[in-house]
Amino acid sequence: MVQTVTETAATARNAVASDEWWRGAVVYQVYPRSYQDSNADGIGDLRGITSRLPYIASLGVDAVWLSPIFESPMKDFGYDVSDYRSIAPEFGTLSDFAELLREAHGLGLKVMLDLALSHTSDQHPWFRESSQSRENPKAGWYVWSDPAPDGLPPNNWLSVFGGPAWSWSSTRRQYYLHNFLSTQPDLNFHNPAVQDALLEIVAFWLDLGVDGFRLDTINFYFCDQQFRSNPPLPADLRNDSIAPEVNPYNFQSHVYDKNRPENLEFLERLRATCDKYSGRAILGEVGDAQRGLEISGEYTAGSSRVHMCYSFEFLSGGEPSARRVAETLRKTEEVAEDGWISWAFSNHDVQRHASRWDLRPEKLKLFATLLVCMRGSACVFQGEELGLPEAALQFGDLQDPYGIEFWPKFKGRDGCRTPMVWKRAEPNGGFSSENPWLPVPEEHRSLAVSEQDAAEDSILNHYREAIALRKKCPVLKDGNLSGIAHNGEVLSFIRNGSETAFCAFNFGPARTQLELPDGTWSPVISRNFGEAIEGAVDLRPFEALIATKR
Repeated sequence: MVQTVTETAATARNAVASDEWWRGAVVYQVYPRSYQDSNADGIGDLRGITSRLPYIASLGVDAVWLSPIFESPMKDFGYDVSDYRSIAPEFGTLSDFAELLREAHGLGLKVMLDLALSHTSDQHPWFRESSQSRENPKAGWYVWSDPAPDGLPPNNWLSVFGGPAWSWSSTRRQYYLHNFLSTQPDLNFHNPAVQDALLEIVAFWLDLGVDGFRLDTINFYFCDQQFRSNPPLPADLRNDSIAPEVNPYNFQSHVYDKNRPENLEFLERLRATCDKYSGRAILGEVGDAQRGLEISGEYTAGSSRVHMCYSFEFLSGGEPSARRVAETLRKTEEVAEDGWISWAFSNHDVQRHASRWDLRPEKLKLFATLLVCMRGSACVFQGEELGLPEAALQFGDLQDPYGIEFWPKFKGRDGCRTPMVWKRAEPNGGFSSENPWLPVPEEHRSLAVSEQDAAEDSILNHYREAIALRKKCPVLKDGNLSGIAHNGEVLSFIRNGSETAFCAFNFGPARTQLELPDGTWSPVISRNFGEAIEGAVDLRPFEALIATKR
């Protein structure tokens, strides 16, 4: 039985009272341009999000992560900030944000802002000043370098979005670094004044009452001061978790343009700033194809760095098998035993996992249950709870410069960013009365909230039940992890705390007998297991068993 919004909000308010609300939290990611349009311009906005907060609360999540809402020329749709203290006009005003914050807190929801600190827009006043000369007060605020003797860039560093990571300024007669678009120049974190300015921005939003931040590309902050070239990466170690296989970015071992040891000291300064405010949290994105988990463990170790990090273990590649999940969990326990991982299957940068893994509804439900049972926190991307597949867009529909650059081998990120579908029968799925910035796929209409809300066996209501499982079984939020095993298509592990939970997942299409650990167990999720089980049970295809004992 799905809780009412009022009941869910009351539960959430109790759950997030602790300063450590983030530990084991479920964070719901909203992509503002595509959530709800309130003023009929085809673009989602803050008032639209506010109107949908009761729906978000009904999911039972702990926090809302808003992709960037700051003023921006939108070359990378908000990840190119031109003013960190202002709201982009298409999204609304600071007053609109304050209202969103009040409403969210009233529903028991924390609010996290997406901060891209590693770079700004080239329209930011800091860069405009820095690019004017080599002597001005902001001259050293960005990463500048003289050319090589032959006029080429100083090294071989590549942009994640394709091509060299350096662009020429004819005014300064120097190159500037940009790990992404050429309109996204990288800040020079080796300059203490830059760090101070960014920490003042963090404090500005904390003073306004935000509950934390999702930090974009947290491992890109520092680069090698000697500008040494990256070594080649052996072909057998290459993968496309950070950049598509058509991008030569995958050919390098990125040891000098990111992942620098100097980053740890800044993360400690950042944490110290947040710790001046009670109950705030930092979630960092680690973009690295080879060492993502290790870096995440390093960045979250102890209590003086960021609270949690996520990398791309399950945000790329084919469907995870029982074996692959078990190996990932074992490695996590090895490299992040003292840290805290936040797991995600989809987000705004990758193909939706319903399509990436070609999942039927039963598998989507199984993975939703797995997500809330793994040790760590969890991120759910808008529409994931509806089982939305990746949208198949035409080239003329594309807005993402990344997709336009590498079309048709890589179609970019627009396919996961199409508008949320609320009502099947309404224009544009209820997102907007006008043509939206990206089209609403016809195949998404049948999965709209209106179609799933009252259907007991829908994917939407399964997500609600799975998320509620964490509150029903608190050991799933913050318990330890042990007994990781896989036997054929079955994954199992144990969560230990004030009680013990045994979690098992049948990834395969065949009924499988499962031997339980010693003792008598009480199933937590409903099925014909009875009130107490011991010995062995049969797991049906794509079925999960969560059982506890004291």
